[in-house]
Amino acid sequence: MKLTAIISTALAIALIGGSASAEPIYQVRRIADGDTITVGSGNGKNIRVRFACIDTAEVAHTKQDRESPTPAETNQFRWGIAAQRRLTQLLKQSGNQVTLKITDTDRYGRKVAEVRLTNGTLVQQVLVREGLAMVYREYISSCPSASLVNQAEAQAKQRRAGVWSDTQFVPPWNWRRLYKNN
Repeated sequence: MKLTAIISTALAIALIGGSASAEPIYQVRRIADGDTITVGSGNGKNIRVRFACIDTAEVAHTKQDRESPTPAETNQFRWGIAAQRRLTQLLKQSGNQVTLKITDTDRYGRKVAEVRLTNGTLVQQVLVREGLAMVYREYISSCPSASLVNQAEAQAKQRRAGVWSDTQFVPPWNWRRLYKNN
């Protein structure tokens, strides 16, 4: 009798597309930029999440950033805002709920994770495919979905989507090295 109930439950889960070991769903509480969010955990604490595999342009965080007259910063912040806006749209489609596949913790204490909408869409793949993020080559070896984001980037480059259409764009890791600490 108990075995029949277990089999029936497993079959019902399989038929509705779920799994017995579903990943927890997190509520997005804040979008810092195009590749960093804060989610609420089940115990009520906030978790800062840095997106694995990718890097997006920076957004202006300070008044000094917002008032910067340099073309390089203006361009960087323009693409950063575009990535942040697109991320906001994607998350809204999912009721601001995501699942996480945490792969690491960075030097700032943020969890590094693959982020998926509740329908299974890999957020990093969408941002890269649309040219609003670049594959972060320095860390791609620890990315479980490396092949997906690499393929998305190849498509974006070929179509000259987003940052790939901008000859003045400086990759975010180079921009931070050249401009952020000056």
